[in-house]
Amino acid sequence: MGCCGSSLRTGTHPAKKPPGALPPRRPSPTLKQHQATGSSTARPGAAGRQVPPVKEFSLAELRAATGGFAAENIVSESGEKAPNFVYKGRLEASRRAIAVKKFTKVAWPDAKQFAEEAKGAGKLRHCRMANLIGYCCDGDERLLVAEFMPNDTLAKHLFHWENQTIEWAMRLRVAYYIAEALEYCSTEGRPLYHDLNAYRVLFDENGDPRLSCFGLMKNSRDGKSYSTNLAYTPPEYLRNGNRMAKAFILRIAECFMPALIGRVTSESVIYSFGTILLDLLSGKRIPPSRALEMIKGNNIQVLMDSHLEGNYSTEEATTLVDLASQCLQYEPRDRPNTKKLVSVLGPLQIKSEVPSYVMLGIPKHEEEEEPEPPTPAPQPQHPLSPMGEACSRMDLTAIHQILVNTHYRDDEGTNELSFQEWTQQMRDMLEARKRGDFAFRDKDFKAAIDCYTQFVDVGTMVSPTVYARRSLCHLMCDQPDAALRDAMQAQCVYPDWPTAFYMQAVALSKLNMQSDAMDMLNEASQLEEKRQKNSKP
Repeated sequence: MGCCGSSLRTGTHPAKKPPGALPPRRPSPTLKQHQATGSSTARPGAAGRQVPPVKEFSLAELRAATGGFAAENIVSESGEKAPNFVYKGRLEASRRAIAVKKFTKVAWPDAKQFAEEAKGAGKLRHCRMANLIGYCCDGDERLLVAEFMPNDTLAKHLFHWENQTIEWAMRLRVAYYIAEALEYCSTEGRPLYHDLNAYRVLFDENGDPRLSCFGLMKNSRDGKSYSTNLAYTPPEYLRNGNRMAKAFILRIAECFMPALIGRVTSESVIYSFGTILLDLLSGKRIPPSRALEMIKGNNIQVLMDSHLEGNYSTEEATTLVDLASQCLQYEPRDRPNTKKLVSVLGPLQIKSEVPSYVMLGIPKHEEEEEPEPPTPAPQPQHPLSPMGEACSRMDLTAIHQILVNTHYRDDEGTNELSFQEWTQQMRDMLEARKRGDFAFRDKDFKAAIDCYTQFVDVGTMVSPTVYARRSLCHLMCDQPDAALRDAMQAQCVYPDWPTAFYMQAVALSKLNMQSDAMDMLNEASQLEEKRQKNSKP
């Protein structure tokens, strides 16, 4: 989110080769060779450590391993604001580094069901997986324990990199290794993987990509297999309902909105893998529908990550684009299976002799390192408007006053209504908005949320200002997740509206996602500058 504007630092790329030049390929290990090391109950890890069979841990063991579930040990992308925390820790007996996922108390009320699901996922053992090694059911507590991967996620290396972007050969390796992991899961009778995305791909101590075992667990407390993120939702989940509602949902999906919508199938997993291929090709989050338009228009060069600076083979890129297009087919039956993914990606592997940590530009992880001093807070790249200044210092009172003064002048042109719609629904809907405006002006934010929600739920008019105002109301009520959703919806309705980006910046900052917040702030400032230039005679 807003992370693709970073610039490369000097000296981070290999010598540029002309697009289309194919480097010599070396044989890549096959899936069967990897399975030979990964199918036993305990296998050597990347650093030679055995992966033990799955076991039940006591809550006391995991509390000791994570320093009492200390906030500084949270490694979830959203920190303390994530719905399910992931902690790093170290077992006292074996000194093994672990990752502990702690669910909310209502997520899995049935302890027996949770244990059975964990034992099933824990049977899988493969060198392309961050394997599950245990679980805990203690009272209302539900926790999973997995191998700890010390070198962050694919999302971090693709979208939030600092020193260098991922080179082309490494991107091909990531795609192949994750395809191998999915093929292994499929052959072992567990083809369903939940919320497959760039945050589920982790890098181990050698820099090798692995698929998180947490996605093997069902998401819902009723034990059903649901997708819980619209960013990776295949179109078959959105086929029910009227056309207007579906179009609106798809717009929200393209802004990466969380929701609970459909059952995971093996075909939907392939669709999600296609979104990862898009991430690897573009280096940013591109909505699948927009990427497919680029592909159909033979606009592959526009799709490619500019930070690669042409250091990729056009032939390989075309193959990857074609595979992504197949994975993202509208009809599930038209998508390839995992075996096809492996067969296509295997021959593309290059630089097989180069360790992954070298291609990632990271040191080989030997021992646990001392934490680095905190980096200085990022600063805006452009002069900020009054709205930008208020968002930068998170002055909600000032933001409120600006939104009150702005009123609805930015809503012009966002709605086209038939005469029938005006006569049947407009009066009640506008009355609800009017009540919301009064409550918003009087700082009765809970009442404003209720009134604006009545306006939104009718669905005849779509107002970016209403979403921005309701976003601020949620912030005033300490609901940053809901505030972020509304700010994203405002952007869907009005894609180039600076206020939508400003409100996202404040919500992200409240969620402790400071880097993303600064990206949003800079994007909003650029949009304001562009608007001011265009308005000059």
